[in-house]
Amino acid sequence: MRIFKITLLMLVVVLSTTAMAQKGQKTGYINANELLTSMPERTAVQKDLEEYANQLKVTLDAMRKEYETKVGEFQGKQDVMTDLIKNNKIKEITDLEKRITEFQQTAEADLQKKEQTLLQPIIDKAKTAINDVAKENGYTEITDTSLGVVLYHDEKYDILSLVKKKLGIE
Repeated sequence: MRIFKITLLMLVVVLSTTAMAQKGQKTGYINANELLTSMPERTAVQKDLEEYANQLKVTLDAMRKEYETKVGEFQGKQDVMTDLIKNNKIKEITDLEKRITEFQQTAEADLQKKEQTLLQPIIDKAKTAINDVAKENGYTEITDTSLGVVLYHDEKYDILSLVKKKLGIE
């Protein structure tokens, strides 16, 4: 019983010390996705990405059309082809299938890389604004609610409007 009382007393002391230490902290939260979406630079980046994706799609569509044409020609003429020509056409079609698959994979990776490259300056600008607002307003911690890591938050600490103001966004 005595050990239980001592343990309980220590727990109360630790919790009260922790609670007192946290009173000096000021935390805030922001939905970083909402901020990034509202930034005017995001529209230009989105347009650039769509144009780039369309260029890749045009190339891929041309490759697919070439594939369909070759397959159609092969199917229409395979009965009159010699084994040597038939094997050559099959290899040609197989190689084209492989090129199409490789192009798709490369294009997807390239598009992601381009998106990251175009978005990084916007992300850096938002991060700088968040840091500036936090320092100017005495916040000790800002949590990003778009990541889903916040279990509870008081709306009076939402700094989205302050950061938008800092960036000149209405």
